[in-house]
Formats: sequence, C-alpha cells, structure tokens
Amino acid sequence: MAREMTALKFYFRNGETWTIDRRYIGDLWIKQITTSFGRIHGSEFVEIHPCAGFKIEIYQEGDHVQTTDINLGGLELGMFERARKFEDIERMEIIYRAGHPDSVYFPYKDKDNEGLDNVYQSTKVSEKTKSLYIVIDPNQNVDDVYGEQF
Repeated sequence: MAREMTALKFYFRNGETWTIDRRYIGDLWIKQITTSFGRIHGSEFVEIHPCAGFKIEIYQEGDHVQTTDINLGGLELGMFERARKFEDIERMEIIYRAGHPDSVYFPYKDKDNEGLDNVYQSTKVSEKTKSLYIVIDPNQNVDDVYGEQF
C-alpha cells in the first residue's frame, strides 16, 4: 500500500520551518533521491537522502505559517516573502498520513562567507498566478523552469 503525502515541511538554514499542506502545492518534482550515510555537523552516523534537484509551485493560499512552525521571519514578512528574501532552504520532510516522514536534502552551496543563501536556489512569485515558484538545482534556475509563469 502506498503512503499518502499530506504535507511538506521545509527547513531553512537558520532553523526556521515552513509546513505546506498538500492542497496548496501545484507542480512538484524531486529529482533522483539517493541514499547516503554520514555525519552532519558532528551528529551520529546517519542515513541521508540527498536529491539532485527540486522544483515546486506553491499556491498563494500556502503563504502562511502553521502554528507548529516557529517562524518569526514568516510572521513578519509572510512565507513567500521570507523564501524570496532568504534563499536558504536546506532540506525538507515529506509528511505522510501514517508513518515516519522522509527527510530529503537539497543541493546546497553557500553564496558568500556567511553561508546563509544557496547558490542553487532561485525563488519568484508570479504576478500572473500569484503562486511562489522555487527551484533548487545546480543546472537550472526558476526562470529556466517556470519562465512562462512570469
């Protein structure tokens, strides 16, 4: 029996989170999820699931913070604006109706010495559709993938 995805929970580099209900997600694509093993920031030896690329469309109704997410940036700016201003999504959890979530790490390369923004992430809000579009990919950006939406 297949597991039913109910939400995605994004983890930003600074520790903030954003949970998006499935009904607010349009286009979604996760490229080549693999399994690796290693230590992250001195943690225990763990199984890690990196992906080669990611793209998503989030409908404007998804521009809010869940009560389970403590996110001061999202409260002040709205989640769309927070995601545009700080392109620092590090990983996400795929949340299922039953069972444990799957954690997926995105390609990440620091833009500068502060290490907050990701060279591989590009984010835009469409004036046409009012949706937020995010692409995290070493080879493409949001304009390459969703250019016709802007």
